[in-house]
Amino acid sequence: MSDSESDETVRRAVVLDYLPHGRSDDDRPQYRRSAVGFGVDTEDFRLYEFALADDGDASIGDEIAVEPTDAWEAVDHVREIDYDDLSSGARSELDYVVDDLLEDEEDRFVNVYNEAGPVTLRLHQLNLLPGIGDKLRDSILDERKRGPFEDFEDVADRVDGLHDPEGVIRERIFEEIRGDDLKYRLFALRDSA
Repeated sequence: MSDSESDETVRRAVVLDYLPHGRSDDDRPQYRRSAVGFGVDTEDFRLYEFALADDGDASIGDEIAVEPTDAWEAVDHVREIDYDDLSSGARSELDYVVDDLLEDEEDRFVNVYNEAGPVTLRLHQLNLLPGIGDKLRDSILDERKRGPFEDFEDVADRVDGLHDPEGVIRERIFEEIRGDDLKYRLFALRDSA
């Protein structure tokens, strides 16, 4: 499973928290509880809870395979969860994972400013970002006609009034991770189940 073809089909999550003695709200005796972990998929920010196999081990920051089931190495069970289901430790670690991702994959997130388009006749994807109204949206669109943005600093330098483009993206990611009732999403996808 190490070749690039199989890597494309495996969904991975970064471990946010690991509870070797299981969840504290599990009423079973401690010796009957499975080790539990929480993770986030860095592609579409899906949140997962997973139970580790008896011989499984995980540490914060590790990557584990969550889909498909035949890719599980040390995992017995995986389920998608909501933000409210995360442990407090996982919530704290999620901040760091998102910050690291914004830094490590800056091009991916700057491309939101470069490639965003209309959602409907009256709504543009840029208007989904916190603090971006019609005037700021038009400034971004005008600037990107002159050339694509290279990084967050370039966006901030070229667009008057947009002082923290990275923070805007970060805030929207967390709005989408926390919110179930959003009509439009740019980053955090959810199953329609």
